[in-house]
Amino acid sequence: MTSVKRSYFRHPVAIALGAASLAVLVGLNAVAFLRGLESPWLLGAVIIADMLVIGAGIVVAAREVLLAEHRTEASEAQLGSIVDSAMDAIISVDERQKIVLFNRAAEQVFGVRRAEALGSPLDRFLPARFRAAHRGHIEHFGQTGVTSRRMGDVTTLWALRADGEEFPIEASISQSGAPGSRHYTVILRDITRRKQFEDALKASQRELRELSARVLEAREEEKAHIARELHDELGQLLTALKMDLGWLRERLPADPELAARTAEMGALLDRTVGSTRRISADLRPLMLDDLGLADAAAWLVEDFAKRSGVACRIDVSEEVQGVSKAVATAVYRAVQESLTNIARHSGAKNAWVVLAAVDGVVHVEVEDDGRGIAPEDLAKARSLGLKGMRERIAFLGGSLDIARAPRGGTRLVLRVPLRGMAAEEAA
Repeated sequence: MTSVKRSYFRHPVAIALGAASLAVLVGLNAVAFLRGLESPWLLGAVIIADMLVIGAGIVVAAREVLLAEHRTEASEAQLGSIVDSAMDAIISVDERQKIVLFNRAAEQVFGVRRAEALGSPLDRFLPARFRAAHRGHIEHFGQTGVTSRRMGDVTTLWALRADGEEFPIEASISQSGAPGSRHYTVILRDITRRKQFEDALKASQRELRELSARVLEAREEEKAHIARELHDELGQLLTALKMDLGWLRERLPADPELAARTAEMGALLDRTVGSTRRISADLRPLMLDDLGLADAAAWLVEDFAKRSGVACRIDVSEEVQGVSKAVATAVYRAVQESLTNIARHSGAKNAWVVLAAVDGVVHVEVEDDGRGIAPEDLAKARSLGLKGMRERIAFLGGSLDIARAPRGGTRLVLRVPLRGMAAEEAA
C-alpha cells in the first residue's frame, strides 16, 4: 500500500463514491431501524454492510497513515540530503544546548563523527573562555523573538576542533519552535585562511604606512637641514656681499653709470635674499620649530593671502599647546597643501582656517567659497597631495575628510591627537 503515490482523498471520484456509499448506508440504517422487526433479512443485510464499511474505513485509514509516514520519511531524507550537501557546517541544538543535528560539513570542520556529536553539549566546540558568555547570548537571543541574525558583528568568533585547535569562524543563528521545544540552528564557516590573508594584508599595510611615515620624516629632516643651511650659510654670505657692495659704492668715483650699476646689483641682492628666505620657509618654516604650530600657521595664512590675492582669515584657539613635532609638521603640511589647492584650482575669493584643540585632539578646518571639488577628483590617481595628507594623518591616529562646503566650495576637516598615537606606538 505504501507504493501508492497519491492519497485517496486527492481523487474526486473516490470522494464522490465514498459520499454516495455513506448516504446509501445511512438510508438503509434508517429503514432497518423502522422496519427491522418486520424484515429480519433487511436488518442482517444492514449489519453486514456496516461491518464492510467499517472494515473498508479501517483499511483506508491504515493506508493513509502508512502513506503519510512514507512521505514524512521521504521529506526527512530529502532534507537530510540537502543539509549534508551544504558547504557550510550546520549544527542544531535544543534548549539545553544539546546537539540534535550535525551535518557532514560540520564533521569535516570539527573533526568529529556525527554519531559522536549528537546528544553532546555544544560547549565542547567552544573555547573554555567563551562558554559562559555564549550560553548567555543564546538565552538572550531566545527571548528577543528575532528569528535569525548574524553572530559576531563586532569581534571575530572562535571555535574549537576535536584536537584542541582554535580557529576563527563567521556564523549566523536562527531559532524555531515554541518555548519548551525551541531549537537553535547555527550555520558557520571556517575562515582560517581568510583571517590569515586579512592579517597579512593588515600587516603589509601597516608596514607600508610606517615606511611611508619614515620616508616623510626623513624628507622633512632633509628639508629642515637645507632650509637651515639656506637661512644660515647662504643668508650670511648674501648679507656679507651686500655689506661689501655698500662699502664699494661709497668708494667709487662719482660716475652715474657706475652708480646705476651698483644700485641694480643692490636690488638684485635684495631679491636674492628675499628668494632665499622664501625658499627656506617653503622647505621648512623655522618658526614651526622655534615658535610652534599656532604662530607658524598664522604666518602661513598671512603669506598665502599676500601671494595669492585670496582673502584668508585664521582663527587659532589658545588651547593649541603641547603639540608633538610630528603632529605639528603633519598639520602644517595639510594646511599648506589645502591653501595651495585653493590657489591653484578653486577660483575662490575667500578662505577660512580654524585651528583648535579640544579634549586632547587637534581640530583643523580649511574652507573656501570656490567651485568645490567633485568626488571623482578625490579618486584620481594623480591626487597624490590629498592621498599623502590622509596617509600622514592616519599614521598619527587621526582622520581627514574632504567634502563640499556650505558656501559651495570645499571643506577639509582634520582631527589628530596632540601627541600622535600611532607615532608614539611606533616609536
